[in-house]
Amino acid sequence: MANDITTRYQSILDRIQKACNDCGRDPAGILLVAVSKTKPDNDLHRLIDEGHLHFGENRAKALEKRMESVPDRSIQWHFIGTLQSNKIKYIAHRVNWIQSVHKKSALKEIEKRAGGFNRVINTLIQVNISDEDQKSGCDPAQLEEILKYAQDLKFTRVCGLMGMATYTEDPEKVRPEFQLLKNVFEEHQHLNKGSVQLEHLSMGMTNDLEVAIQEGSTMVRVGTAIFGERNY
Repeated sequence: MANDITTRYQSILDRIQKACNDCGRDPAGILLVAVSKTKPDNDLHRLIDEGHLHFGENRAKALEKRMESVPDRSIQWHFIGTLQSNKIKYIAHRVNWIQSVHKKSALKEIEKRAGGFNRVINTLIQVNISDEDQKSGCDPAQLEEILKYAQDLKFTRVCGLMGMATYTEDPEKVRPEFQLLKNVFEEHQHLNKGSVQLEHLSMGMTNDLEVAIQEGSTMVRVGTAIFGERNY
């Protein structure tokens, strides 16, 4: 069936492969996060059967529920939505990645909650690259202060940056936004110390993943193109 989830999943893998081939990158260097919000657990199991293990949710309570209903310990769970510090307690026991940290207070809360479970949580600092007020993220000028604070954390590891580009049907229009994030990433490499090791760039979704990969993305976040339209 043309709309089968495994067919759609393979189509995304093929797009990643082609994008990497076109710009001389190794597709093994691109991590696909399948964003499953509102879809049934069975859809995740079908992808797990295909060998896929990275899944994302954008609401803390939804992720908490998902981690309980799909308890496979090999899964890497990503929280990718707007981060509210008071919701971190719901996911700290199991989440592997929090991609949307945008201020020191969130890092402080993650450190507290992760420490309570004696586990390390990987994080990405979200940078606002679109100048859209509704898109969360710190200003690039705030990033150095956040990273310096994170260097001495024990249970929180900052592994890179995340950005959400302007939604557009023409992916070329967001190339400058991805270039901005890559430049910010490179400019802050000198702050790699202790719990700050900037290795990943999470940027690119269904509409613009090819451009994101061309501009240096190491993680792409894809939902509807894999799971189909959502039931809201």
